[in-house]
Amino acid sequence: MTRYQTIATLFAVATSAIVLQTSPGLAFSSEAQQMCTGDAMRLCSSEIPDIPRVRACMVRNKAHVSPGCRAVMDREATASRKREAAAQ
Repeated sequence: MTRYQTIATLFAVATSAIVLQTSPGLAFSSEAQQMCTGDAMRLCSSEIPDIPRVRACMVRNKAHVSPGCRAVMDREATASRKREAAAQ
C-alpha cells in the first residue's frame, strides 16, 4: 500500500469513527469502548472497522465476552429498549 493510500484509509476510518460517535443510534458509550475493546479485538477482529458487523459479532459471541463487557452490553440493550418503547 502506498503512503497516499495509507493516509486516505486512516482518514476514512477516523471520519467514520467521528460520524458514528455523533450518531446516537450507532455510537458506543465510552464505558462500552473501555470494557469491550479487548473482547472485540479478540473475538471480532475480522469485522473491524465495520461497526454494525462488530456489534453483531459481539452479540453472537456474548457468551464469550468478559463479565464487565457483558454487563455493559446488557445495560445498553435495556436502555435501548426503553428508548424505543418511550418513542412509541
